[in-house]
Parts: sequence; C-alpha cells; structure tokens
Amino acid sequence: MQAKNRPAGDLPPIQDVLAVDKIYHGDSRELLKRIAPGSVSLSFWSPPYFVGKNYEKGVTFDEWRTMLTEVVKLHEPIIKPGGFMVVNIADILCFSDPTIPRFQAESYGANRLPVRREDILAVMAENPGANRHEIARILGVSEQTVDRRLKNNNVRGGKYAPQTRVHLVGCFLESAAYEVGMPLYDRRVWVKDPAWENSQWHSNSLRAVDEFEHLYFFWKPGITQVDRKRLHREEWSQWGSRAVWNIRSVRANDDHEAKFPPELPRRMIRLLTDPGELVLDCFVGSGTTTAEAIRHERRYIGIDKEEKYAALATKACEAAYCDRFALFSEAGESNEY
Repeated sequence: MQAKNRPAGDLPPIQDVLAVDKIYHGDSRELLKRIAPGSVSLSFWSPPYFVGKNYEKGVTFDEWRTMLTEVVKLHEPIIKPGGFMVVNIADILCFSDPTIPRFQAESYGANRLPVRREDILAVMAENPGANRHEIARILGVSEQTVDRRLKNNNVRGGKYAPQTRVHLVGCFLESAAYEVGMPLYDRRVWVKDPAWENSQWHSNSLRAVDEFEHLYFFWKPGITQVDRKRLHREEWSQWGSRAVWNIRSVRANDDHEAKFPPELPRRMIRLLTDPGELVLDCFVGSGTTTAEAIRHERRYIGIDKEEKYAALATKACEAAYCDRFALFSEAGESNEY
C-alpha cells in the first residue's frame, strides 16, 4: 500500500474547483478531479450494480469494473486525512459464466409430476430404441420433463440460458483503494427486505434469498475524530457499534430504479462526520445522501451522469432545505434551538 499525493501540476485551477452545496450533472471520473484536495470528510455512494438497470444498458462488465476502479482511486486526493469513503454495494448474484458447469438439482419435493428418473429408465428398458418424444407419450409427460429427469438439468435460469454464479465485487474495490493508500477499515452488512423478484429460484434450489448488501469503509490515513457523542447512547449500542444494520428497503422506486432508504446515509453522516463538514455522493441518483447532509447541517456535493437524476437530486435538496428551515423555526418558537 502506498499513498499517492497528487502532484502540484495536477491540482485543478482555482476557477475549475467545484463549488459545494450543489448537484452536478456529469461523469464522476471527470468531476472528481475538480473537487478541492483534502476537502471531503465522507464520500458515501452506491454505484450501479451491473444487474441490468436502464442506466447500465450497453455497459460491459469490464467497462463497469474499470469505471468503479477509477472512481475509487480518484478519491484519495480529495478525502481529508482521517476521512472515509464508504461504498454500498451488493455482490452480483446471477453473474453469467458459460465456462462453469451447470448447477444440477434433482428436487423430488418440487416436482409437479410423479415421474422419476427411475421410471423413465424402466420405460426405456421396455422400449429399446424409443426416443424422448415416444417415452414422453408413454409416460404422459412432456419431452422437457423426460430430458430434465434423465440429465438432472433442473438448472437455474433454464437449460438454454448461460450458467450463472455469484461474483464477489468487494475484492476489486479493496484492491483499488489499497493501491492508492486507502485501506479497508471496516465492513458492515445492511439487512434489507428480501428481494423476492430477484430470487425466483429460492423455492427449488439451495440459494438463499437476496436480503443484504455490503457497506465497505475505506479510510485515508490521518487523525480520525472518534466522538461517541455524535450519537445518543442507545443509538451507539443499537447500531453505531454494530456490524449488522437492519433497515427496511424503500417501499417504491417510483422516480429512480434503485433508491436506498434515508436511514442509511443518515447513519453514515452522523457516525462519521460533524456539522459543517463536506459529504460527497458521486452517484447521487435521487439525492437521498445530499438531502440527509442538508438536514444534518453538513455541506454537500452530488454528481450524476444522468441529467434527469441530477435534476431529481436538486429537487430533493430543495425540499431538505425547506425541512431544515421549518425545523429551525419550530425550535426558535419553543426556545429549544
């Protein structure tokens, strides 16, 4: 591991430095270069997961991995010493890989037809030379059922679809961050609602239902302020010092395909930063992170390559400012602020 300080010649010109408290439309790989060095206390983001969302169309796995690696490395100059980059991401559960053997399952309990492989073999012995269609007629089942029972090819995704496997993604994030001197400091698990629509095979295989994602904490060496008073005592014991966070998913992704709940960035912001510090989200999406930064008196920068999402995040920030103003007004009226 080797920290790489940005040469003076690589610093952005003063006029090109991104102003804070704004949402920007553009490619993170370009705009991150324009953030003031050492200014970000927390960068919390959740990138595309390479699972076929509309904003991922046409992107190959190699392009996606290269993009993530570049974004991670571009954080080292802009994170302040002692600050954090936290990435929320999930493993790819159905990663297409035609080079591996098919997962073969023989599940008697899930078979809707009482025809076993032994029954087919018995009919074949009694009818030498019969093909699968003839055997199927004798047994009163489809040719596909005969094929499945003979070959044990009740495979996930169907017999003509490419084989799939689970692909761990945290490893190449860790490698990229380590190369620029930002070691993996911690990891936590966000337990969400079970993603039933993405786990249709759960009833006839040994695969678990998808119900958690990872939170990887990367640290830039320096003095880190550890202040338990940022949280209430019960908050520290319930989640501040806990490795597993149980937070319900967003109930409706109506204006964005992949939103996370406000409680997720809210915890990150309160756990790792103080009021007035700068929070970055370079895949800002619907603006959940930046809106929570506003509500908790932090500065922010948001970036998104989709113009419609940059506009959506801007509206979320405007609403958050209204919420904060209303809160301050109520506190002033009650003499509690």
